Order: sequence, then C-alpha cells, then structure tokens
Amino acid sequence: MFGVPIKESFENVIQKDFKVVKDYCTIGEVFEYMVTENKLIIVMDSLSNTIAGYLSILDMSEIIERYDFKYRDVEVKSVLNRDFKLVSSDYDFSSFRDLLDNGAYVNIIIDDDEKIVGYMTEKNIKYNNYSTLEEKFVTLKYVTQQINEGIAAIDKNGVVILWNKFMEERYDIRASDMVGEKMNDFLEDTIMERVLTTRESMNDFYYSKKIDDNTDLYGFVQANPIYFNDEFVGVVCTEVDITDATKLSQELEVANDRLAYLEDEVKSLSKSEFDQILGKSYPFEKAKNIAKQVAKTNSSIMLNGESGTGKEVFARAIHKYSEREGPFIPVNCSAIPQELFESEFFGYAPGAFTGATKNGKSGIFELANNGTVFLDEIGDMPLNMQVKLLRVLQEREFMRVGGREMIKVNVRIISATNKDLKEMVREEKFREDLFYRLNVVEIKLPPLRERNEDVGILIYHFLEEQCKENAKPFLKISKEAFKVLEKYRWKGNIRELKNTIENMVVLSSRPTLEVDDIPEYIIEAVKKPTNVVYPMDLNRAIEILEINKINEALEMSKGNKSKAAKILNIPRTTLYYKINQYDIDN
Repeated sequence: MFGVPIKESFENVIQKDFKVVKDYCTIGEVFEYMVTENKLIIVMDSLSNTIAGYLSILDMSEIIERYDFKYRDVEVKSVLNRDFKLVSSDYDFSSFRDLLDNGAYVNIIIDDDEKIVGYMTEKNIKYNNYSTLEEKFVTLKYVTQQINEGIAAIDKNGVVILWNKFMEERYDIRASDMVGEKMNDFLEDTIMERVLTTRESMNDFYYSKKIDDNTDLYGFVQANPIYFNDEFVGVVCTEVDITDATKLSQELEVANDRLAYLEDEVKSLSKSEFDQILGKSYPFEKAKNIAKQVAKTNSSIMLNGESGTGKEVFARAIHKYSEREGPFIPVNCSAIPQELFESEFFGYAPGAFTGATKNGKSGIFELANNGTVFLDEIGDMPLNMQVKLLRVLQEREFMRVGGREMIKVNVRIISATNKDLKEMVREEKFREDLFYRLNVVEIKLPPLRERNEDVGILIYHFLEEQCKENAKPFLKISKEAFKVLEKYRWKGNIRELKNTIENMVVLSSRPTLEVDDIPEYIIEAVKKPTNVVYPMDLNRAIEILEINKINEALEMSKGNKSKAAKILNIPRTTLYYKINQYDIDN
C-alpha cells in the first residue's frame, strides 16, 4: 500500500517536557525530574556549553543495576546517552521519514539561535506519523464517499486500496470485500490493470450490463499511474457515469432520423386525408368507410388491390385519421435486398459489421414507434424475415443487429399486396401465422375499370394538377377525347391515368386536348371490337362466351388463376377444367 505524507508543522508534534542540566550534576539531582515528572534530561557540556547527550527514565534501571545504592552520587556525564541528533525547528511533517532514517533514538529540536525548543523520540515520531496519517486517511475516505463519481486505487501489485461508494453501487461489490484483494480477482481486463502494465495514462468509453436488474451502463473511465519520489507506487482511477447522457443521445439520434424523414414526408402527409381521396363509386366509398371505421383501432390492416389502385394513399389516410403520435413510414418490400432486410427493419448497433457507422443506425420500426409502418408488396418479403416480423408483432420488441438491448415499440402495421396471399400460404411461400396477424381487417380497393363513374373526376383533377405543375394555363378536353379515356380499361389503374394526363398536358400545344393527343396504344385498345357475333348454335355460342370471359379474367388477374376464378365467380377447379377443355393459352 502506498501513502504520501502531508506537510505539517513540528509545533503540534514535538515534545517539550525536558530539563537542561550541566554535565557535572549528579543522578540524585535530576532523579526527581526523570522519575516523578518523566522529563527528558538534556545534558550540556560545562566547558563548551554545547549539548553533550541526554538521559531518560528508561536509563534508570541500568544505572541502578550498575552502581547499586551509590547511583545518586554518579555524575550524569559518565552515564549519559550520546545517540542523538540535532534537528532544526523549520523541519516540516514530510521530514519524519528522514528523522527515522538518521539512526538517532532522540532528535533534539533547536531554533535558529541554537536554543533547545523540544525533542522527539523514534517512538514519538512513529506514533504521531501514524495518528496523523490515519486521521487524514479517514477524512479522505469520507470525502471520496460523498463524490458522485467513481474513485478507485490499486498499489503497484494490483491490490485495491480505495473503492468508494459510487464504485460499490455501480459494480455491486462492497469495499469491505474489495480492499486488500487484487483487482483482477473481481474484474477482468480493467483499464486500471492496463495502466498497471503499461504505466501510461489511459481513458476509455465502455458499455456493460448490470446483471441483477438488467440495467445498461455507460461510463467514461480515466486511469493514471502514481509516482512518489520517481518511484511507481500504484494507479488511481476515476469513472463518470454517462448512462443518462448516452441514452439521451440515442433518443436524440432516433428523433433526428425521424425528423429528417418527416421533413421529406410532410408534403405527402398533407394530401392523405380521406376527403382528398377522389372517387364516389359505391365499391370505392365502401372501402373508404371500412378504412375510417378501423383507423382508430390498433388492428393490423391488409390492403388488397391491383398495382396503381392507391394502396399507399389509403394507408396514409388511415394513419392520419388514426391520430397516432408517431410517423408514417412506407416500405416497399420488393425493393430491399434480402441481405439488408434485418438491418433496414431493426437497425444496427455501433460496429455491428464492417462498414457500419460508429454511432449505429435506427431501423424502420424504431423510427416508427407510436406510428404506422406500411409494408407494400408484403408478398415479396423473404421467409426468414417473416419469422422475425411475426415475433415483433407478437412481443412488440426487437433487438438491433449486433446489439444487446431489447427495444420496446408500439407500431401499427398496414400491409398491401397485389398477390393472392392465401394461394401463397397454400404453396408455403408465405407463413400462415403471419398472414392471419396481418390480415385482421381486409380492405379491397377496386380497380379503376370497376369504378367507371370515377374516371371523369380523376381526369379533371389530374388535368388541373398537371397544368399547375407544368406552368401551363388550364387546358380543356374535348368530348371525343374524354369518351376515349372513359372507355379505356385502365390496366395500370389510377397511376396509368395520371401518367397519361401528364403526357397529354406536356406534349399538347393547343388550349383543348383532342383525341390525337391521347397515346396511340390507348386509341388502338379502345377501337378493338368488343361485340362478338355468336352463332345460332347455342352450345357453340356458350363456348365462345366462356372462352372470351375466361381470357378477359386472366388478363385482368395477370394470369393469376385463383384471382381469375374469383372474378368469374366460379370454383378454381372449374376454371382449370375449362382452360383444359377449351385449350386456352394462359
């Protein structure tokens, strides 16, 4: 154990119970001073008037034994002790070690005029040195216990000599167990052990988990070697708790990511209310009413509809109508590489993998806490991610890639697909348990060809919108052009219609849009004869009708037989039979 003496004046520690006598005095003359008053006898040489030596009560037994009853007549100069040193009164407390090392039993203290002011024995020095240091150590120990930072120290052998209250609570190790034992018996690979080996100052940031209450701890530790008189004596370490600051930083990081995302999304969000979704047809109004009814619940919603029917617009409207506090985050499952799904969804911890940022990254679910995640093209999600998504939906918690901390979330899931998920479940391409988790409420968005009365509303809306965006005066549209657009079967639905209007506005040089402003492929599709002249043979007429309707249904469903069967309102097995019967090329 190491200790550094504290400077202090001799005034508080020297002894002044002494008597100065000449060397021709007898023992009888000084006996009373020595025995009764227990004073130290300092003997002066009568010729030179300098200090010749001393006598103490400890010398009396030897004198009596040597001279028997004649001891009182013995002159002090014949029995005095010459084992003494003269010490200046301007010595400070740090000189005690020198006094012990000088070999003298008695140190006689003199002032600048060589006048005797007191003395110190070796025993007295050790006692005062120990008492003072003990008092200072107790004071130091009490002070360090009150500091709201960790303070620890080890000696040059790695033995713990200081372990304050902060360290006790942080590591759940009592000072009474720690002090006097080697640090590495309790904690491995500490910064103090590293400084003990290298003897160079170090500082480090660390993360650990307090096992008993599952608490995450973050700290900043600084350790320095201690030298006394150029001799290495140990290591002192301080530790600052930055757990709250680190967690606040992580929360700010998530908030900043969320804010950046919201800034990009605010324009889209402002256009997502149900009242701004255009359409008055019965199937479309029915879908909106169902969406409003379930928006304020926590139930998962599945939006079914062809590409371009407005699934994301519906999802945004549901989120805004729900009044959830968190953001709306759309995710296109078909656009994420399989190997990046987990890090995109759940984020990653600092240094989780090569190329990871040093601060880590928040995932989609973390950013969307208390909000909504819209999973578009959910049918394209890999099976391994389906398992992890199911767990998040069930447990409402997840862990970052490479992390050790479970993150609780409250997220509402809206998913969308243009695939037949039930068929995918039967083919084991989609998990059945996840399907039922996501498909609590199913909302079918009708294709544009089934909401013919809405086509005109959309045409005029997009016409006005595109004229503004392209800095053109408002254009009219002729009746003939309007009828062509109204008759066309919009395979790309609303998205195709919007793109068509934009194309016509940008390329037109007239105040009124005419038929020849319409893309050629639309005009050709509308010109195709739709009326079929059926033969008088009723059976043959039925065959022609069935073949045409099956082809039409397959075209609408993009070759999906299960969906085509639903459009035709017949069992799937019947559809397969008729396809084989009529040798229909799918």
